[in-house]
Amino acid sequence: MAYLIIVSVVWGFSFGLIKGNLAGLDPYFVSLVRLSISLIVFLPFLRVRRMAPSMGVRLILTGAVQYGLMYAAYIHSYSSLPAHLVAVFTIFTPVYITVLEDVMSRRFHSRSVLMALAAVAGAAVITGVPDAFELRGFLLVQLSNICFAFGQVYYRRVLRGVKVSDASVFALLYAGGAGVCAVLSIFLTRWSEIRLEAGQMLTLLYLGLVASGLCFFLWNRGVRVSSVAQIAVMNNAKIPLAVAFSLLLFGESTGLPGLLAGGGILTGVLVLDHQMKRIPQ
Repeated sequence: MAYLIIVSVVWGFSFGLIKGNLAGLDPYFVSLVRLSISLIVFLPFLRVRRMAPSMGVRLILTGAVQYGLMYAAYIHSYSSLPAHLVAVFTIFTPVYITVLEDVMSRRFHSRSVLMALAAVAGAAVITGVPDAFELRGFLLVQLSNICFAFGQVYYRRVLRGVKVSDASVFALLYAGGAGVCAVLSIFLTRWSEIRLEAGQMLTLLYLGLVASGLCFFLWNRGVRVSSVAQIAVMNNAKIPLAVAFSLLLFGESTGLPGLLAGGGILTGVLVLDHQMKRIPQ
């Protein structure tokens, strides 16, 4: 789970960075650039000679949904919401993860569902009911959440029992994501209006190399070795971090007591899951 903790810290910082530096840019262009940089970084590690073609197709599909469709909706939501609300509206991701896992496995895991609901409650305490509720932005974030949840669950299943390293296949996920964003960008991006400042270029480079390239790899690697309950909880652990960074570094505002209380609940859920890990689901 150490991978998930490290990535949560990095992603917590990224919410405010995106809102502050990239919110005015075309979301499909931003997504395409981020994932293209990530693809270039991981291409040298790609090994497909011993991989079944069907597995390669499934990994490309995973990336198309988890990164391509997810990013298109996620970046677009910043045009309607402040960064800390984008983070808070990801609180339902744990529920989507447990539901998708149960649907794919055709079983019902009550413990995972309870942990996911507890994680949602903890994240919701951070701000309560937002004053400025933007339905369009909320729905875009939910679409993003579902896509990201699907990718995590499906990636675990595709590589279950397969003796390959994550690094040797991960370029396929970025290829799928970049491909989706390329198609969307070709038809929807107004290329003549794209003007990048130096700060935006540096932000895109950082996001492509670190927040997307390195962190998505570490996250999915962590997903493979963590329980469903841990994955669900850690998907919300980034929320108090994102809100804290948005408040302290990017000038947004929300209630500090709710932030502390919600963070405490999420920590408690992690401790409880650790204590219950020997109990069969």
